[in-house]
Amino acid sequence: MNTSPHIGILPLPFASAVHDLSSFSWDPRIHISELEPPTHIAPYAAAIDADILVDSEEVGTGRLILLHDPDGNDLWGGTFRCVTFAQADVTAEMVHDPFLADVGWSWLIGALSSRGALHTCECGTITTTASTPYGTKQDEKTVSQIEIRASWTPDLTDDHALVAHMEAWQDLLLEIAGLPPEDDTVVPFATRWAARR
Repeated sequence: MNTSPHIGILPLPFASAVHDLSSFSWDPRIHISELEPPTHIAPYAAAIDADILVDSEEVGTGRLILLHDPDGNDLWGGTFRCVTFAQADVTAEMVHDPFLADVGWSWLIGALSSRGALHTCECGTITTTASTPYGTKQDEKTVSQIEIRASWTPDLTDDHALVAHMEAWQDLLLEIAGLPPEDDTVVPFATRWAARR
């Protein structure tokens, strides 16, 4: 774990949240790797990348960044912020549905609510695209996608840990990829974490 300038010293709330991240048990279809966290958004940060695989084929991707400012951030309305990106292919019929963006947003809010992940100040954008190839690429298939970019302020006080937010994010990844949950088959993810001060 990289910290600077106080090597090895992390605020207890952030250290606890990082522990939740590093010890979370993931659905086996979600393959997690560590990302170098951003260095100029918050004093402390950790980040992970997700590939959603079915029969070795990627059906979606995601990224989650946990930000922490012990002094608080007026824009966040708290000392922590979760930032996510999630993307997956959809059918051509779905991408032209005028309600797809609303549905995509409901996936996130519904996941947070169903997992009891207390939060405030949620915001984001939903983008739907259809890419049609032409010219020398005309033999390639049309690609339709939904992309969710969002952030929210988790309530990590007292007994409210980050775990519920991780569960909600996992639910979102499976939902956007069109996969049912597999609660009985989860695998642990262990990694080192980079945090910056």
